[in-house]
Amino acid sequence: MAANHLTATEDLVQRDPVLADLVERHGPMRIGAAPPVAKRFETLANAIASQQLNGRAAQTIWGRVLGKVEGPFTAEAVLAVAESSWRDAGLSGAKAASLIDLAAHVADGRIQLHRVGRMSDSEVVEHLISVRGIGPWTAQMFLMFSLRRLDVWPTGDYGVRIGYGKAFRRGVAPTAKELEPLGDRFRPFRSVVAWYCWAAADDPDFSV
Repeated sequence: MAANHLTATEDLVQRDPVLADLVERHGPMRIGAAPPVAKRFETLANAIASQQLNGRAAQTIWGRVLGKVEGPFTAEAVLAVAESSWRDAGLSGAKAASLIDLAAHVADGRIQLHRVGRMSDSEVVEHLISVRGIGPWTAQMFLMFSLRRLDVWPTGDYGVRIGYGKAFRRGVAPTAKELEPLGDRFRPFRSVVAWYCWAAADDPDFSV
């Protein structure tokens, strides 16, 4: 039987007492439903629009972005809107250019979002970072939350590093380079560990 987030968590609990404590403290991993294939473009567009924004600001701007398109939010619909309209919605010039570049890649077939589910994790990352404004972190979040991949290890994520430090290193956060090999013992379920690192980072009362 193929592993899922629940069975992966159960495996990790048996392997590591620190993770067992985190699971007891925070409960089951809450990741939400994967978006349907038809929504993958919208998901990536939202990721671009939301970069470096807090939750409320990101929601506000994304609502304005959606309001610029009549009907489904597709690559073709995005390309039909003037770049200045995306600026009016609150996107920076760089984000507007990234959104248009993503739409162009999808519309002409350079990015084939209906096929990424059959690609390896590394292939998905390489596929997506060809788009302006999509870096490894955004691609990794897409892998974790849209494709539900179980073994993603986002070492560049500040929250993961902070949480790992709180849980496993007496509060000392590793650098991205240091964190990379520290995840090896949790393969093939590093996505689950990353989620609990986020939970630890966000928990003001958690310490070891």
